[in-house]
Amino acid sequence: MEYVQLGKADLRISRISFGCMSLGDDAAANETILHRALDLGINFFDTADLYAKGMNEAFVGKALKPYRDKIYLASKVGNQWRADGSGWDWNPRKEYILAQIEGSLKRLQTDYLDLYQLHGGTIDDPIDETIEAFELLKQQGKIRHYGISSIRPNVIREYIKRSNIISVMMQYSLLDRRPEETCLSLLQQNNIGVLVRGAVAQGLLVNKPLKAYLNYSPREVEKAAAAVQSISTNERNAAQTALLFVLQHPAITSVVAGIRTVQQLEEAVGVLGSRKLTPQEMELLQQAVVANKYEQHR
Repeated sequence: MEYVQLGKADLRISRISFGCMSLGDDAAANETILHRALDLGINFFDTADLYAKGMNEAFVGKALKPYRDKIYLASKVGNQWRADGSGWDWNPRKEYILAQIEGSLKRLQTDYLDLYQLHGGTIDDPIDETIEAFELLKQQGKIRHYGISSIRPNVIREYIKRSNIISVMMQYSLLDRRPEETCLSLLQQNNIGVLVRGAVAQGLLVNKPLKAYLNYSPREVEKAAAAVQSISTNERNAAQTALLFVLQHPAITSVVAGIRTVQQLEEAVGVLGSRKLTPQEMELLQQAVVANKYEQHR
């Protein structure tokens, strides 16, 4: 496993991280795959209070409690379940964040989080109030660092200017190159770590049935997937090629891989030992489809 510093923080995290959202509802199966991740060197585990209405945090907390001093735990806040369970509403208020950390800590069976992230965000949020909540939690020792999970350039810029975030989690893949326009370079210049989700574009770059994705038609998705497949080999499969496209960008700290099976886990970690993409292969992928750009939230 390779380890890199997450932004300005004193956290050296694995280049492949574990996105816990993909875990199911079988506690034993979850424990098996999480422990295998530890064996393979993964030390950064990302969850959220939203996932399975908190049960995801509970699964992760129970499985990883014996290893707490060897790992980094990250969770997210901001999506408030409605009382009737029909869905959730956005709530970035200070009072809400300060209240929700208690539930996350209890479910994760820990006294602190290494990283607490705002699970979204809009330019109309009370951003200073949100930042106050995270700063207070740092002072109280309940979190070590905070960041945001957002794809919106206008929101990211405000947090860079007004807060002490150490990371931004954002979607990035061959089929979502919007971050390349401004966000990745801006975050790199400010020494803020980038945690990538969606690196295989819901599996469309690997083996899922074709469909439209963002502004791409099924035909364009097919072209991107075909490009990935064309430079994949027995030693480096399509999923690993898609991951390398992301990992080789200099702004990227870690890929938070959504993992459901031990095979997926081992393939994801195996990417670090596979042959890197050559400049010619990178160019072939980049030219497979026209890079998309943000139309909103600029």
